[in-house]
Order: sequence, then C-alpha cells, then structure tokens
Amino acid sequence: MAHTLDVLSDLAARRRGAVNRLPSVDGVVSALKPGDPLVCLRPRLIEATARSFTSIFPGRVFYAVKCNPDTAVLRALSAGGVSHFDVASLTEIETVHRLLPDARMAYMHPVKPRASIREAYAKYGVRDFSLDSVDELAKIITETGHAADLGLFVRLKLPKGNAVYDLSGKFGAAPEQAVTLLRAARDAGKRVGLCFHVGSQCLDPSAYERALDLAGEVIRAAGVQPDVLDVGGGFPVSYPDATPPALWEFMSAIARGFRRLNLPKCELWCEPGRALVAAGASLVVQVQLRRGNELFINDGVYGSLSDAGVPAFQFPVRLVRPGGEQASQEMQDYIFFGPTCDSADRMAGPFPLPADMREGDWIEIGQMGAYTNALATPFNGFYPNTFVELEDEPPSVGGAD
Repeated sequence: MAHTLDVLSDLAARRRGAVNRLPSVDGVVSALKPGDPLVCLRPRLIEATARSFTSIFPGRVFYAVKCNPDTAVLRALSAGGVSHFDVASLTEIETVHRLLPDARMAYMHPVKPRASIREAYAKYGVRDFSLDSVDELAKIITETGHAADLGLFVRLKLPKGNAVYDLSGKFGAAPEQAVTLLRAARDAGKRVGLCFHVGSQCLDPSAYERALDLAGEVIRAAGVQPDVLDVGGGFPVSYPDATPPALWEFMSAIARGFRRLNLPKCELWCEPGRALVAAGASLVVQVQLRRGNELFINDGVYGSLSDAGVPAFQFPVRLVRPGGEQASQEMQDYIFFGPTCDSADRMAGPFPLPADMREGDWIEIGQMGAYTNALATPFNGFYPNTFVELEDEPPSVGGAD
C-alpha cells in the first residue's frame, strides 16, 4: 500500500511539473493497475539521443516542437545540447520561451497569422521566418515594421519522394518562384536562406542530396548567396517493419551535397523531430475485450496511436502482466481497436503478443515519443492524460524485452 501511495504522489507531482522519476513500467502498473492509458517518458534516453544527434550533424539543430511539445521532453532535449527550436505557432513559441527563455526559435511555418508574426517578433524576439509566396513575404515585412534584422527563409517545393509521409503537396515554392523569392528576400532581410523538407520518416539518404542539388540550381539562377541552408527534418527511426540506414549515412549524404554547393560562408541547419524523441516514450494500454485475434484497447487512432491507423505504422509491443503470472510462449499476431465508437479506430499492425492475451492485460507500446500525445484528441471523451517519467528501457524495436 505504501508503494502505491508513493507512486500516486509522484503522478500528482508530474502534473505540478516537479516529478521524481519512477523505476519501471512494471512497477507502476503493479502499483496502480491503471484503467487509463499511461504515457511513459524516458528523459535520460531523450537527452542521450539529442546529445548523439547534435554531435554528428554538421550545423545547427532546431528541434521541431510540433513532434512532441511536452515540457519534460523539451527539458531533456535542452539537457542534451539542443538550444534551437523550430516552432510553428504562437503557442509553441510561448511554451519554449516560458520553459527555456534563452532558446533561439525559428518560425518555420510558411503561412502565419499576422498577429502571431507581430507578437513573435516584438514580444519573443523571433527573427527567423519561413515563406513560400510573395504575399507571405510582404506580410512578414509589414507585421515586423520593416525590421532590418530579419532572417527570411524561402521554402523550396520538392518533387514527390518516397518518404512514409510525403510533404510535397502543401508547402513550397516551385524552383522558378523560389528564384524570385530569394532575390526579394535578399533585398528585405539581414539573413536569407533556403529550406526544404524531404518528407517525414525518409528512408533514403540520397533524398537529401537530390534536394540540395535542386537548392543549388535555385541559388545559381537567383545569383544570391544564402546565409543558411536548412535541410529540414525527415530523419527516420526504426520500427518493427522498417529498418532505415544508419543515421551517419544521412549525415554523410547531407555533407556531400552541401560540399558540392561550395558555399563556405553558409550555415547548415536541420529540423529533426522523430529522430530525437520517438524512442524516448512508450504507451501503456489495457485490453478491454478480446475477440479472436482482435484486441480492444483503451487508446487508439484518435489518441496517441494516430500513426498506427491509416499510415499503418507498426510499433514494438510487449505484455505487462503483474503478479508474476507466466504468459504463453506461443506468439500470435493481433490487430487493435481503439476505445471510440468509430469503426475507423482500427490499427492493423500486426502486433505480435502471447497467444493467451485476455481482458485486463496491459500492453506497453514502444517508439511512442513522436507525433503521439501531440496528436491526441478528446473524441468520445477519451484522452491519455496521465504521464510518468521512468528510468527503465522501453520495448525494443525487435519486439518484447
């Protein structure tokens, strides 16, 4: 009973922002027997991942806050050496500034509300803004009072690639338009740059080289030497159905492409999200019903498992069954259904778990630090709002621990 009270006290502290990290998922589940989903953060792992990434990228690393804006995640990234942040809204700007007042932010959403531009510049000291149209450039210039210290970044549209999430359809200026914008930005800004995004969960290092080659064509056509080239995000992580090339292969491809441009006075930036935080969190869900190979669980595509829905990401899973009861050694592939009444709340997996799974069992799902709680909605009244910080290791990509 005393251990249970200690855990409950720690959970209350987590909501107040002052938490003692707990030893393990199994201990939390054993003490609390939670009926709601638990988001389990591993700040030490996030810190170590950030330290490793920043040590091998040959430039400035801006964390994409949209990926996971949790305060514990931001603190861990800061401890790991990340001091620059890619923000997409005034809310993200306020969050970073409140937690890390000395952080540098770049407002890299290509279409921004006028009021947000004004406040970002005047109140929070943001100086770097992206754009992909003449109208957006004019908006930034006007709302910052024709400031002389702007950094203006032209978002370059890339051809459709092979990333798991293609991002070529919404933002970006075609090369000929980017030439015009780069010249106009040079006239208006203190710093100018080109930025692009190869797509989320990009598995092909050469995609960055091709994008840099295209950026080089724009630079030469514009006759403008950029101060910054921003290669965006897209750096992948491993899932049970996807083993990307090693991170150093992406860094080598970027370095090769950048060297070919021969821009010795140009800074190199990137905006990783998934690569920094995916492994740093897991999700504990409970089985509410078993129907053959279908498990009905208490979180789903409208909560933290959006990527397991239509995108059909597979995640490492393991059974958590407190009390020392042994599970079957035989494994079976399952599909998941979430808790809402929408039949689209379905996750095809497959998710390999013991053949004797039953109502009441808990499942820990790994690689849940990226685009999970950040995308969760309160649809049908369900929302995973209990967070714990842990010291143990999350499920490995290969499956059960």
